[in-house]
Amino acid sequence: MAELTDPLRRSPLGSVSLDDEAFAVRAASGVSWGAIFAGAVGACALSLILLLLGTGLGMSSVSPWSGQGASATAIGISAIAWITFTQIASSGMGGYLAGRLRTKWAGVHTDEVYFRDTAHGFLAWAVATLITAALLTSTIGAILGTGAQAGATVAGGAASAATSAMTGTPGAAAGREESAGRSAYFVDALFRKDPNAAAAPADGAAAAQQATTERSGTAASVEVGRIFANGIRAGSLPPEDTRYAGQLVAQRTGLSQQDAEKRVNDTFTRAQAGLKDAEDKARAAADTARKASAYSTLWIFISLLIGAFVASLSATYGGRRRDL
Repeated sequence: MAELTDPLRRSPLGSVSLDDEAFAVRAASGVSWGAIFAGAVGACALSLILLLLGTGLGMSSVSPWSGQGASATAIGISAIAWITFTQIASSGMGGYLAGRLRTKWAGVHTDEVYFRDTAHGFLAWAVATLITAALLTSTIGAILGTGAQAGATVAGGAASAATSAMTGTPGAAAGREESAGRSAYFVDALFRKDPNAAAAPADGAAAAQQATTERSGTAASVEVGRIFANGIRAGSLPPEDTRYAGQLVAQRTGLSQQDAEKRVNDTFTRAQAGLKDAEDKARAAADTARKASAYSTLWIFISLLIGAFVASLSATYGGRRRDL
């Protein structure tokens, strides 16, 4: 009796021929997802460990005392170098694991094996990057958002805070406390009395009048603060506001109208210069934050590219070791 054969493979049923094995290899997937995820998990773990170590080393090099610890420039360069090293080490290990643990491709051309190993390393790096981004979404968002927030804040945050503090209105929480102290100083200086002037004897009527004057002093200070704020917004103090503020100062201090108006103009000039200096410092700080955010984003991009290359290269090396 003729032996039954498989018409597709031309081999006896129940046996496995070389053609069957080659057909199974060709039908198998060219992507070993198990190896890819294993490499990605290893890369994430090593990256976390190195980031924690870098944070500890960075904190140990910072000192609140002047002249001690590393400078801001040295800390920035060290952070960039450490991030790059973290990407190289973690991506290299993840790519090597993905190449070493993948399925052995029998009967596949050498060039195809090289391409698949490279793709496995790149995919392991991509999965690890996505996992890291998902875990550090708030941190990455803070880095990317610092530049945009700085650009928006620099458009007048310091001026609005100073104006709000001077007028006594709510709002402008950022920097308001410092601006309030500076503005209150100028307004208080405006109503200072001459310490060398002889004090008048305090009888009953004079004491009552002095108490009334002190109660109205707060309202006068707030009103003058609003006058100064309007003058700072306009760029100069109108003459009618100068005369009115001079009258208030003359009532509180006993100065003549001319001397009171001179004090108002001098105090307004000093307040305007002080607030302009504060605004310039705020603009400089915002610009520094914007540049730091841009540099951080650029170097993170470069380090990620380096990590992708190292992962792909390490996967080809691990794949060659797997096929030995």
